[in-house]
Amino acid sequence: MAGKDQVPKDFRRVVVAAAVGNVIEWYDFYIFGSLAAILSVKFFDKTHPVAALLSTIALFTAGFLIRPLGAFLFGWLGDRVGRKYTFIVTLTGMGLATAAIGLIPTFASIGLAAAFILFGLRMIQGLCLGGEYGGAITIRRRARRRTSAGATTPAGCRRPRRWASWFPWR
Repeated sequence: MAGKDQVPKDFRRVVVAAAVGNVIEWYDFYIFGSLAAILSVKFFDKTHPVAALLSTIALFTAGFLIRPLGAFLFGWLGDRVGRKYTFIVTLTGMGLATAAIGLIPTFASIGLAAAFILFGLRMIQGLCLGGEYGGAITIRRRARRRTSAGATTPAGCRRPRRWASWFPWR
C-alpha cells in the first residue's frame, strides 16, 4: 500500500486512461452536434427538414441531460463493485453505442424505428459519459491525497485556507 507521500504504481496509467476516455467521449458529443444537419436527414423524414433538425438537436440535448443520472448510477455501482470495473463498463458502453450508431439503417430503410434506435443509443452514451466523467474525477481525487497532481480537475481544486473569510458559508 502506498504511503502518503508515495504515488501508486499505476497512477499515471489511470490518469491517462481517464483523460483519453473523456476526450473520446466529449469528441463524440462534439461530432454529433456538428453533424446534426446531416444526421437529421438520415434518421428523420426529409420532407420536413426543420422538424428533422430540431428532432436531432432534441436527441443531442437528451443525451446531454441524462448525464447526471449516469453519474448517480455508475457512482453507486462504483461504490459497490469498484471504480475500475465501472470505468471499463462506461468506456465499453460508449464505444459500443458509438459504433452501433454508425450501423443504424436510415429512415428510408426502416422508418421511424431509426430515430428510436438512435434515441436509445444516445441515452446509453449520455449515461456512460456521466458515469465515466464522475468516476474519473473520483479516481483522480483519491489519488490526489497521495500527490499534488489532482489540481487540474474540478474536484481536485482546493481553495487555500485564507479564502475562508471570503466564503462564510464554507
